[in-house]
Parts: sequence; structure tokens; C-alpha cells
Amino acid sequence: MKKKLLSKQAFFLYYLVIMVSVSVVAYSLSTGITGRTKKGSNPGCMCHGSQLSAGVSVTISGPDSIATGDTANFSLTISGGPLVVGGTNIASWSGDLNIADATLRKQNGELTHVAPLSPVSGTVTFNFKYTAPANPGSDTIYATSLSSDNTGSTTGDQWNFAENKVINVYSSTGIINNGTTVESYSLMQNFPNPFNPVTKISFSIPESGVTKLIVRDSAGRIIATLVNEELSAGLYDYILDGSNLSSGIYFYTLSSGDVNITKKMVLTK
Repeated sequence: MKKKLLSKQAFFLYYLVIMVSVSVVAYSLSTGITGRTKKGSNPGCMCHGSQLSAGVSVTISGPDSIATGDTANFSLTISGGPLVVGGTNIASWSGDLNIADATLRKQNGELTHVAPLSPVSGTVTFNFKYTAPANPGSDTIYATSLSSDNTGSTTGDQWNFAENKVINVYSSTGIINNGTTVESYSLMQNFPNPFNPVTKISFSIPESGVTKLIVRDSAGRIIATLVNEELSAGLYDYILDGSNLSSGIYFYTLSSGDVNITKKMVLTK
């Protein structure tokens, strides 16, 4: 009788362990999870192994620069590892993430998969939307993704972080007066350079006067007059959107007072 009782207890414990394990696997694989990117305090897919795998590649693709309040399309691609199915968790520091289709869901301000996806041509891709914050500056998109063998056990699964996607969030108003006192005329190198399609040109003028900022192509033709007005002394930023320009080398010139300064920039699409 005692032996039978012990046998029943052992069976019950075994059954409980199995059900808990299945529940953990089902939760982590089937419905996704948030809080596992480098933004969070517990990064990584720890239920699928404590160490990341360099054999799994996770790439976030999308614009490098976005105007304040604008929305852009992004994609996340997983390759490598066992990759019978793949899942992900995506977060941003200050921008707003939203789903682009039914493969992702939003939870706690982050995105995770509704169900793991099977690869197409060796990769798993999730599409999503990102809306830039209201204030200019830098923002970051983070992601952690899983490459699973889909056996129902986590022992063969692998995961990795994406390289953080840094986004330049720029003002859509064109020229910005930084309100800084300056002592000389200067024209800074645009940033980023090369750029696609947005870059920032900074310049300073020590006294008020008619100021021009023009862009020429490699043949010397004026293709854009960015500034042509009376400006007070100070440090200025101009946000140039080159969406309507072709890839190539361009020259931008600051003219104010008796000063003319020219620098080169490269648009790469």
C-alpha cells in the first residue's frame, strides 16, 4: 500500500514538472514575451539558454533619420541557428512602436510575436511601424530574437540581440536657432555624412545680416537655396531632406557678411 502511494506521488510530481515545462515552452514560443531587449532590466531569452548565440543574426532595417512625429516602416530579420521557427521582442527608448500586420502584437509598449513564424528563403521577417517622438534628438530601437528548432524543448534553441538601431529624430521646421552666442563665422561638416536621405548642416554667424546657405551639385549648378534671409547672430542648424535628390557629391556654401565657406557632402541611397 505504501509502495503504491509513493508511486502515485512520484507520478503526480513528474506530471506537474512536465506540465510546467510545457507551459513555459508554450508561453515563450507561442505567444511571445516582452522586456527581453537591451532596453529592459532582464535582457535575453534566458528560458532558451543563458548565453546568446553569435550564429543567430538579428537585423533591424529602416530609415536612419525621421522627422519629429512622423511614422516610418521598419523590418526585423532573423537568420542562422536552427530556425525552424523564429520569434522576437522589439522595444524603443522613446518612440512609439505599432504593428504593421497580424504577425506581431503590442504589450507594455513593446512588440512581440503573436505566434512564431516559419522562415522564407532561410529568414524570418517581422514588419512594424515606428513613430518618432515630438522632440528632436536621438532615439534607439532594440530587439532580441529567437531561432528555434520547434521540437517542444528549449535545449536546441538559440537567440541573439540585434545591433541597436539609432535614429536621428530631426525637426521638420528646416532651420533651428540654438540661441548660442558665437564669436566667428563657421560652417560645420554635415552630419551624418554620407547621409540618406536626411542630414544636419550647422553654421554660426557672429553678427546679424543677410545669410545664404545654398547647395550645388558636382557640376556647380545651384540645386537648392536652403537659407536666404536676415538672421540674427547665433548658432544655427538646418535639416536637409535629400529625398528628391539623386545619389552623388554635393557642395554647400554659407555666405554671410564678407565670408563664403564651402564644404562637401555625399548622398548615398
